[in-house]
Amino acid sequence: MHPQAHWNPEADFSRVPFYIRRMDTSGFVEASEVPEASLPLIGFIYLVNGEVLTEVDGTPFLCQPGQILLIPQHSPFIIRYFRDAVGYTGGFAPTMLADTKPLRFLSAPLLQGFWFDEGTFIGELFNMLASSFEKGDRVFVEKGVDLLLSRIRIGQEDTLHPAVSRFLEAIFNSGQVCGTISSFAGEIGISENYLSRLVKNATGRSVGAWIDIVRIQRAKRLLSGTRLPIIDIASAVGVEDQSYFSRLFKKETGLTPSAFRKKMQG
Repeated sequence: MHPQAHWNPEADFSRVPFYIRRMDTSGFVEASEVPEASLPLIGFIYLVNGEVLTEVDGTPFLCQPGQILLIPQHSPFIIRYFRDAVGYTGGFAPTMLADTKPLRFLSAPLLQGFWFDEGTFIGELFNMLASSFEKGDRVFVEKGVDLLLSRIRIGQEDTLHPAVSRFLEAIFNSGQVCGTISSFAGEIGISENYLSRLVKNATGRSVGAWIDIVRIQRAKRLLSGTRLPIIDIASAVGVEDQSYFSRLFKKETGLTPSAFRKKMQG
């Protein structure tokens, strides 16, 4: 099963009313280079386990277990990060829906959670949709999509605090060297403690952990795509101590930087 948590930007979805595939990125920390995409469908991501950070029109959305993210037609989006993400990705044409359905005119991304018994039901419904799609059972697919979307509540989105959203936007900006908690808090205009508390509560991960994730992600690209010395790569991702960088990289990937480079370039 292909591990990547994203759509193929080269695929032609213009004549596809519905598409779904199972996603399982267990053991994969992030995509090497995830291309930006834009679909003629309303896209969706539903997670059973793990997490996926998706940026839609420049705004980040962190999808976690029991949550569905809906992406409007033709909205540019990119998967910034995923870890052990298990669930479903796909899309549906608005023409599948009656004119009276509010989601037919979805104009902004929508992130919604399903909890407890409802979450169990939605997970099984997605499994049945995937099986029916694989078998070509169009009748069940149409009824299943209608049932699924009847559970979506417009105006009850699970939104990130604006400061958390700005932090995630800033940290995944490829044009910046990873900063410190202090620099990000200063850029956003709040205290370090408040930013740390907001980010931890919203994502389940500390500011420092997110900084390390981005450092490792960028280091992987530089190790696999350039011949820069490891000490220069450490500096490029904001770590001046090469020994610390090597320990951090091995902790996150199981390989030293040199072993990772040899594996990727060999």
